[in-house]
Amino acid sequence: MLNESVFRDEDVPARDRLAHWAERLRQTHAPVRLSSDHALDFRASQRVLDLGAVTMWPATFEQLVIQRTPKLIRQSDPEQYHLSFVVDGTGGCSWDDHETVYHPSDLHINDSSMPWEIHTGKDPVTIVGLEVPKTMLPLPRVMTSSTVPRQVSTRDGVGALLAQFLTQLITDTTPYQPSDGPRLGTVLSDLVAALFAHTLETGNSLPADTRRRALILRIKNFMQEHLHDPQLTPATVASEHHISTSYLHRLFQDEEETVAAWIRNRRLDAARRDLTDPALCSTPIQAIAVRWGFPRAADFSRAFRHTYGVSPKDYRSQERAPGAALAVIRRCE
Repeated sequence: MLNESVFRDEDVPARDRLAHWAERLRQTHAPVRLSSDHALDFRASQRVLDLGAVTMWPATFEQLVIQRTPKLIRQSDPEQYHLSFVVDGTGGCSWDDHETVYHPSDLHINDSSMPWEIHTGKDPVTIVGLEVPKTMLPLPRVMTSSTVPRQVSTRDGVGALLAQFLTQLITDTTPYQPSDGPRLGTVLSDLVAALFAHTLETGNSLPADTRRRALILRIKNFMQEHLHDPQLTPATVASEHHISTSYLHRLFQDEEETVAAWIRNRRLDAARRDLTDPALCSTPIQAIAVRWGFPRAADFSRAFRHTYGVSPKDYRSQERAPGAALAVIRRCE
């Protein structure tokens, strides 16, 4: 799993929690000034995921006023953009002569080089914080700190793709190795760059490699959401994204799997999980196969055996057997 550290309020005496939280924010974000109606018994928790130069930190905390002042900026500026994906709670942020109110599903953006003040609502707030060094964002020259978007919806477009990526990553980090951290950080920085450029309608100003990676991420997200569709093929994927099938294959030349293999392997992995789900123990194997885009039982059985070395029926039986251990070795393409 990814390297991460965890902070829980119960590990710190009540009178010291607000000061300790300020130190956590200094380490994971930037030096700030804090005040809270719950200063004598402040409650907060935080996970910090190591993604190389990028830092990601899911957190929940009680009512706060957070200030990034000109004096604090002069003392220390990490030169990074901060993004908060709001999961629960409300609040607002003011800077210069502007103020933004945020709600769940909003993406709130700050610049460590500019003064601002955040005030949260009376109820606890849950966010997924993201710190991205400015040097990792190849932004157009026309973009300045004053033109960076302050609030973006995550209900559609690139904002939705970024929110889905963040949510999936914090939900389960076990499939990843610590060495995957910097690579995931690069993916996130590319998504943030694409998001910024999209909001300014300057997507063509991004470097070609960044646009290519952002397109690949959108394509993979589309395929993941349509695994159940037996008509999901490289041709339909290309058509949905208004590109040729040959260009789609060129996009995936440097990926670990071809487009068809990516679809097949994700379908098989989803079916494999369903076969071992106790809640689905009475569901016929063919029904599970159809659910994940395999309308023909013979095709599913053949693909499953080729990938996992046993038939779907035997896999389910051995996983159910008390104390049985099935070593599944995935064959090379």
